[in-house]
Amino acid sequence: MSTNHVPGQVNDEEAITSAEDRIFVASQWQLMWWRFRRHKLAIVSAVVIIALFTVALFCEFFAVEDPQFHQASYSFAPPHRVYFFRDGGIHPYIYGVEFGRDPETLQMIFKFNKDKVYPVHFFVHGHPYRVLGLFESDVHIMGLAPTTDRVRLVLLGTDRLGRDMWSRLMYGTRISMSIGLIGVALSLTLGIVLGGISGFYGGIVDMAIQRVIEFLRSIPTIPLWMSLAAAMPRDWPPVRVYFGITIILSLIGWTGMARVVRGRFLSLREEDFVMAARLCGSAEMRIILVHMVPSFLSHIIASVTLAIPGMILSETSLSFLNLGLRPPVISWGVLLQEAQNIRTVAQAPWLLLPGLAVIIAVLAYNFLGDGLRDAADPYAR
Repeated sequence: MSTNHVPGQVNDEEAITSAEDRIFVASQWQLMWWRFRRHKLAIVSAVVIIALFTVALFCEFFAVEDPQFHQASYSFAPPHRVYFFRDGGIHPYIYGVEFGRDPETLQMIFKFNKDKVYPVHFFVHGHPYRVLGLFESDVHIMGLAPTTDRVRLVLLGTDRLGRDMWSRLMYGTRISMSIGLIGVALSLTLGIVLGGISGFYGGIVDMAIQRVIEFLRSIPTIPLWMSLAAAMPRDWPPVRVYFGITIILSLIGWTGMARVVRGRFLSLREEDFVMAARLCGSAEMRIILVHMVPSFLSHIIASVTLAIPGMILSETSLSFLNLGLRPPVISWGVLLQEAQNIRTVAQAPWLLLPGLAVIIAVLAYNFLGDGLRDAADPYAR
């Protein structure tokens, strides 16, 4: 008896078989990438984080003027709207500004004069800077042509001293996005190594490491920050002081990861693949780092992507409370110090924009962590 095969059905079966063959021969990294691509929100978050780090690396280029330049007449100036269409084409421009002062409240008054038009140019020359500290340049992403009029390109308004918030936000991205990388790297390394040793060997070693962890977790964080800030050398610049405190706290903040790693190692050290590695003569540290740690790589990735935004939030909150970075250093937390006054926020709500940057960065890291965790899960399909 003959069997009739439908051509379309045969092609579908061949495609399924080919896809299964690709999965069987694919490496672990290929499988992770295929799973990660299906997580659309994680892809978008990865793009956002790449964009933030691009701004952090080249913040001088994206800034329209010197972030420390101040002008009293532009105090709490509102954002300038950029118009794009003029004379039947795309020609970005802004309107001129007329200054005044309320005779009763003495508050500055800004009125846009539509009779004066100032073109906005891209890749203009401005204040000089060094690209990545290596090359001299003065090119900025946008700006106005040189003019004798008292007008500035203020994209996100100004603060109480008349400093451009857009430029300061670009510079603050560098500090806030990079401040936690060193601390997270140290915490992750210490947590995996010490937690792995504790769970792998057990006994007296496990007991000693766990008592150290309990002691470190009992230390309150904010008083520790205050004491460390007071103990740092007076001649250190503010950025070095903060990085010093971050490194010291990372030497204390490895305890959470160490406990998780210990619990997983207690359950994994009796598995067959660990016994096989021992019988093959593998060194104990190789068994820990090469065979056991990759088995819960998904949790490690999720912990890292949650620890970095935790560092960002710590920097922002402590700088907001004047316990972390201080001016003239520029970070998102330092910029939010301007928003401590309710009256100031009511008059200049654009001072809260650094808080929006913090929210975007933290959410992007969390969504990216979810996607990486699912992609690295060895039991996912």
